[in-house]
Amino acid sequence: MKILEDRIMSDGVVKDGGIIKVDSFLNHQMDISLINELGREFRRRFAGDGVTKILTIEASGIGIACITAQYFGVPVVFAKKCDSKNLDGDVYTSEVTSYTKGKDYTIRVAKKFLSPDDKILIIDDFLAKGKAFFGLKDIVQQAGATLCGVGICIEKGFQDGGKLIRSMGIHLESLAIIELDEDGGIKFAK
Repeated sequence: MKILEDRIMSDGVVKDGGIIKVDSFLNHQMDISLINELGREFRRRFAGDGVTKILTIEASGIGIACITAQYFGVPVVFAKKCDSKNLDGDVYTSEVTSYTKGKDYTIRVAKKFLSPDDKILIIDDFLAKGKAFFGLKDIVQQAGATLCGVGICIEKGFQDGGKLIRSMGIHLESLAIIELDEDGGIKFAK
């Protein structure tokens, strides 16, 4: 998606270890006009999939998922990374490792928010090794729901998450796929 690629080139920063900082417009300070276009594009790419709910993981995916959900007219459910007194009743849990933070989390979703009748679209800001995806997929399976697909704003093509998900036959749409050139700079997969 050209508008996102242009913004990554103008404002994104590559840090050591393949960390891509886009916090000035995507996942700390949020450019709502840009995210609105991302949501519209996700709706276009998953229009025929019968999505009934959008699932994401806190915190960076929530804003993107909410704007995307407006285009689908469906609720957003987000997996919590911390246990909370507000999480009452039964929950689905799964283990996730954050690539950026190098930390393990137990993610939780209240069972009352997902059902076997749901058709789930997972939305997130980044895809690196796919750890968040696999945790969310596990929760979808525990609920007996159907996974319609995965919408990612920025996929790190130089890591294996996208390849793993595609090899499973899952409908994955990444709006920008980043590769690193020989000098460690950003380029985009074609």
